[in-house]
Amino acid sequence: MSIDPVDDPRSVAIEQLEQFGLSAYAARTFVALTSLGIGTAKDVSNISDVPRTRVYDAVDELHERGLVDIQQSSPKQFWVVSADTTCRKFEQEVQRRTDILTTALRELGPAEPKQEQRGVWTVDGQPAVTDRVLEFIRTADEEVVYMTVEELLTEDIIDELTDAEDRGVSIRLAGISPEVQDLIRDRIPQAELFDTLWLWSDTPAGRVMMADESETLVSVLVNGKDASPSDPRSETAIWGSGETNSLVAVLRAIFTWRLEDGKLAD
Repeated sequence: MSIDPVDDPRSVAIEQLEQFGLSAYAARTFVALTSLGIGTAKDVSNISDVPRTRVYDAVDELHERGLVDIQQSSPKQFWVVSADTTCRKFEQEVQRRTDILTTALRELGPAEPKQEQRGVWTVDGQPAVTDRVLEFIRTADEEVVYMTVEELLTEDIIDELTDAEDRGVSIRLAGISPEVQDLIRDRIPQAELFDTLWLWSDTPAGRVMMADESETLVSVLVNGKDASPSDPRSETAIWGSGETNSLVAVLRAIFTWRLEDGKLAD
């Protein structure tokens, strides 16, 4: 269970700074200096778990990353940058590393076109399933069909569907209430809303989708619709890709029959 940053901001700040690559002593020193504003090695050591002799090494590490300035006085004093400046520096670093990683991964991509996938793949956990759904929507060129319970029609998915519609992708949605349909008509005015074959909320189904008739995904809410999204077993899905993929072929037949049956919602 994660610690609440309001209840224990010191522990949370130290943990997150370590996640960003600071050593344990550097993270503790930075947090101590944030409380002090300006302080000496003795001041830092008095309110942290950092030995006085190690404060100087920690400050050097922080200074190299532009997080602490040093006054050459006797004793030396250390000044810490603001929280906003700190977060901005880490955001820029994360973006730079992400850009480098993206370029590297694209360079590592297969030289030959992807082969047809004969099997299906599994993915567990609501965040991971959502990532796969977003990826399918993002790469769709012609059509996205998406059936789901309302709590899984999240804001990021609506945003991605909106972007898809803007680039000319046909959007078809089902499984949502009249109130949410009004929201969809406002955000995605060209979306087609159709009825499902069953009362979606009465089943453990999570979502069913198809993109460009070549990528499909089916999920279920394993521990019920009230399971915590952070629970890795809250949702599990199977997905397939390729026009001759067995899962794709089955869902394409179902969707084609349903959508061409003339039963779109008014």
